[in-house]
Amino acid sequence: MKTFLRNILTLIITFIVSFTAGAQNTKSLLWAVSGKGMKEKSYLFGTIHLICPQDYIWTDAMKQSLLRSKEVCFEMDMDDPNIMMQIAAGMIDQSGKKLKDYFSPADYEKLEKYVKDSLGMNIELFQQMKPVALQTLFSTQSSDCSNPISYENNIMEAAKTEHKEITGLETVSEQLDLFDNLPVDSVIKDIVDLLNGKNTDKGDFKKLTTAYKNQDLPALGKLIKESGASDKDIDGFLDVRNEKWIPRMIEKMDKTSVFFAVGAGHLYGENGLISLLKKEGYTVTPLK
Repeated sequence: MKTFLRNILTLIITFIVSFTAGAQNTKSLLWAVSGKGMKEKSYLFGTIHLICPQDYIWTDAMKQSLLRSKEVCFEMDMDDPNIMMQIAAGMIDQSGKKLKDYFSPADYEKLEKYVKDSLGMNIELFQQMKPVALQTLFSTQSSDCSNPISYENNIMEAAKTEHKEITGLETVSEQLDLFDNLPVDSVIKDIVDLLNGKNTDKGDFKKLTTAYKNQDLPALGKLIKESGASDKDIDGFLDVRNEKWIPRMIEKMDKTSVFFAVGAGHLYGENGLISLLKKEGYTVTPLK
């Protein structure tokens, strides 16, 4: 059961990876935040939530910025011992329907085989779960390796080693609301398309990885525009959350030096965290 809950946590974190475009032209994943009477600099780092080990980058500037910070803040409080249980509970379907009720018999048979062959799991484990739980778990299969690693996990372990406080910008409930707002019909269609070989995106994932390794936020933005993501999805998963996070970030930065580690898509664009912090009067400087 513990392994299953860890898988649920991974799929939630993975699904949130998304990117948007912007007007800045400096390439960097790491930004220093200063000004407005801040006693110490804080740092903003864009993650890609899963990446193959050979593509993982962690520069000396990233390491030193993390070490200089007194607090590490993720999208959610990854150090909360109850987080996996909260996420698993939030992914339980309260509609009274079982997973198989959302699919035709033929599609469900394909789904059962896919889950067994691709994930090595029994479909019965998901009978009480919302379809989006399965959809997001499938997204972990888009990488080109069998053992992708997580920036969040690595950063959290480093923070624990240095005895730094670990916090989050939003609650589990706030993040789960994002998935509840996705139309179920669209989720089912995406799953069925995948089962029929119409929604394989390993090539797209490789492009994202290349842009990320190059620390090329504009390229990441272009890729998400070309991916067909709707303006509504971008607004809900990125823009709305960015605006909500800014006052929470400011409150933290006023107290201490914070290393913020969030999905790279949150950094860039007119409504990205970099621009929003600048609008608040902060100096936001790229670091290499």
